[in-house]
Order: sequence, then structure tokens, then C-alpha cells
Amino acid sequence: MTQTFRVLLRVELVAARAGEFEQAWYDIGAVVTRHPANLGQWLAKSTTEEHVYYIVSDWVDEPRFREFEKSPEHLEHRKALHPYRVGGSMATMQVVYDLQPSHTVGVPA
Repeated sequence: MTQTFRVLLRVELVAARAGEFEQAWYDIGAVVTRHPANLGQWLAKSTTEEHVYYIVSDWVDEPRFREFEKSPEHLEHRKALHPYRVGGSMATMQVVYDLQPSHTVGVPA
């Protein structure tokens, strides 16, 4: 069974540049999600830390993610987002289980 490879980025932003960062991430995001190995990505804003965002992206496997990570396209993306960042970190993981809801919210079973 193939398991999803997940990447979690924690991004610390320059104060007062969140709106610009969000737009830049959104503009770049379309290119990332068109990559054949990408299964989707999400941008989330921390509710407990000011100026902190999380980027989650899912990939078919680690080798394909690493190929993308080293690509000239990705290096350009990183350069475009760099002016907004003051720090951050990356964690990678293998999804073990993916439990989906068995109901639709607001619709009786």
C-alpha cells in the first residue's frame, strides 16, 4: 500500500506582511499543485502565535517530493517568499492512517 508523504512547514513572518505573504503563497500554490506528484496543499494561520503560518503539502512519495524540492521552479518559489519570512522549520512524515468522516455535516444519515 502506498502511503502519502506529508510536508509541514512552519513559517514565521515579518510583522505586518501577512496579507502580502498570503497572496504570494496563493499565486505560487497553483504551480505547486499542478506538479504531478503533488496531492494538494494548504495554508493555515496559527491561532496561538502571531505572524506564524503553516503550510502542509501532500505528495505521492518522498523521492518525488525531493525531486520537486530541488527543482529550479521550487527554488524560484522560495526566493519569492523569502522577503516575508524571518524564520521557520520543516517536518516530514509518512501518513499512517487517513480516516475520512462517514457522514456529511448537516445531512441526516
